Amino acid sequence: MPLNDDQNSDSDSSRLSESTASSSDSEYSRQSFNSDSSSKPSSPASSPPKVITFDELMAATRNLSNWTLAHEIAVNANFCIKHEDYPQNSFAGTVKQIVHKAFWDHLESELNEDPPEYEHAIKLFEEIREILLSFLTPGANRIHNQICEVLDTDLIRQQAEHNAVDIPGLANYIINTMGKLCAPIRDNDIKQLKATDNIVELLRQIFRVLDLMKVDMANYTIKSLRPYLWHNLVDYERTKFQEILEETPSALNLTTEWIKEAIEDELSSISDESSSFPGADSSSKPIISPTLVLNNGYLKLLQWDYCKTFPETLITDEIRLQELREKLNQLKVIACVSLITNNMVGATMVDVPDFADQLKRISLPLLEGMNKKSFDLKEALNAIGTQICSTVNKSLSERGLPTLGEEMQSNLVGQIAHIVEKNNPVCSLIDKRIQLFMRSLLALPSFQKCMPTMPGGLSVIQREMEFLGSQYASIVNFNKKVYGPFYANILRKLLFPEAAMEKTEAETSSN
Repeated sequence: MPLNDDQNSDSDSSRLSESTASSSDSEYSRQSFNSDSSSKPSSPASSPPKVITFDELMAATRNLSNWTLAHEIAVNANFCIKHEDYPQNSFAGTVKQIVHKAFWDHLESELNEDPPEYEHAIKLFEEIREILLSFLTPGANRIHNQICEVLDTDLIRQQAEHNAVDIPGLANYIINTMGKLCAPIRDNDIKQLKATDNIVELLRQIFRVLDLMKVDMANYTIKSLRPYLWHNLVDYERTKFQEILEETPSALNLTTEWIKEAIEDELSSISDESSSFPGADSSSKPIISPTLVLNNGYLKLLQWDYCKTFPETLITDEIRLQELREKLNQLKVIACVSLITNNMVGATMVDVPDFADQLKRISLPLLEGMNKKSFDLKEALNAIGTQICSTVNKSLSERGLPTLGEEMQSNLVGQIAHIVEKNNPVCSLIDKRIQLFMRSLLALPSFQKCMPTMPGGLSVIQREMEFLGSQYASIVNFNKKVYGPFYANILRKLLFPEAAMEKTEAETSSN
């Protein structure tokens, strides 16, 4: 995947976008799996509508695949390839098992003939040779030559003509070479290969372990590539997206709608503020900050209806943002439970220092999976309320104080259960404070150095909020760096249509 190194950008787009973005052969053995290891970037260009051909669509799909994969490798430290096989009871798994068994049974019958028939075995050795060579890095000349010499299929065929093929010896060499090249996690597999006597079963198991080594090698390559990808990811993603945009000019339609909604929300907010001041001049055109609009758009993603399609410039982080939204919903409920409980029984529990943590420990397990459609939130909240009453009564009893009466318990459980209702005042309050914290986080020049003050009512979830807030701000800030020029063009057209029209006319006349 070609990557761009230069940091230059289209000057006109970047000005507005800035406002929106705050050796030896031992080298080729197992250490390969264990080591830790520039042209001008495209600025967004507008394209006239055109008919998309099938080839152009396929080219855009390939660009989208590369773009998404590169982003995932760079930002997801846990990204890796896993070796997965078909389930044994599945149709595909059954077919595979039957075909493989037929192949190995046929090979066994050939080797048991008198004289043995070696042609299929030779083809297997040839395939094994190519797989072993694929594990080597450039410069491993000695081991490369050795593999080619030992697994020379022309020589093996000559030996076969004289019935002099040493299959156990070749298999032993292959196992020893695999042991030098494999990751430590495969050491037990290599030991099992050495303990296998049946030659056909041994060859079958060699291919199984080689498949696992291919996965190991792919994951090592990903790990080695990650720092380089991360260093060049901004330019790479911007370039790839520009290529997609050139192939499919409608690739920013959803992003434009997302930004347009954020502008409308901001205008509505300004209108509400103006109406609260009777003397304000309502005839003047409101001045809207592009940065504020974009930040409001990012905040909307935390309450996104996932039945709607995500903006194109954010699809690489859609799953991460959805997970953040789900975790924030869970934290919001915990904060609501804590606020209600403290307001009602806080005075009796003031001498219990870890009461807030107790509330969290009660709530978290019962809210597990609350974002699933099948989850019954009201039932979970009733269970939380009941457990809290039990915990409070136990604490009061241990300290020789009167326990909560039936009416108080019923009232507490009822108020906690009412969190599920639409426009619940406690829930609305906590939601506004979570939004305030996230908004403050996006306004900081560097959230790594200091966190904004945690709004009241969120202290019980402060640690989790700061952790999720850091993840959210990282996603947003990186997205601004990559797509700032694209957002700048959209914002210019939506906020300053006259200036955008004049620029278009000037460009047309100059051409």
